[in-house]
Amino acid sequence: MVSGERWLVFMPMAAKAGSGPGRAQKKGRSQGRAAQRSATATASRIGRYTPPELSGRYTRPVPKAVRRSAHWYGPLVLFLMLAGILMILLNYLTVLPGSVSVWYLVVGLVVIFTGFMMATRYR
Repeated sequence: MVSGERWLVFMPMAAKAGSGPGRAQKKGRSQGRAAQRSATATASRIGRYTPPELSGRYTRPVPKAVRRSAHWYGPLVLFLMLAGILMILLNYLTVLPGSVSVWYLVVGLVVIFTGFMMATRYR
């Protein structure tokens, strides 16, 4: 064997122990089988798991077929986008009072942005 090929040799490793220090165990796993059986017997006497539906702490999600936006929501989204575009256009055509102003541009962009944000919530 050449000294450069030493890493190719298979070196068997020691077998891993079933349990030991530092190894993560599931809760109750480190105990013996008899202790585990007695732990489950005492757990059934102490209390029982109650599903959230029975305890009143569960609210069912609304079915997707029922989720709908109000009838006025879609037209409002379109109105906001068109109003923003119209405000910016009229600002640059100097039709709005106060001549050309940066504030008309800012308000128009905010109205358009609001329309887009509402459009993402439309169902």
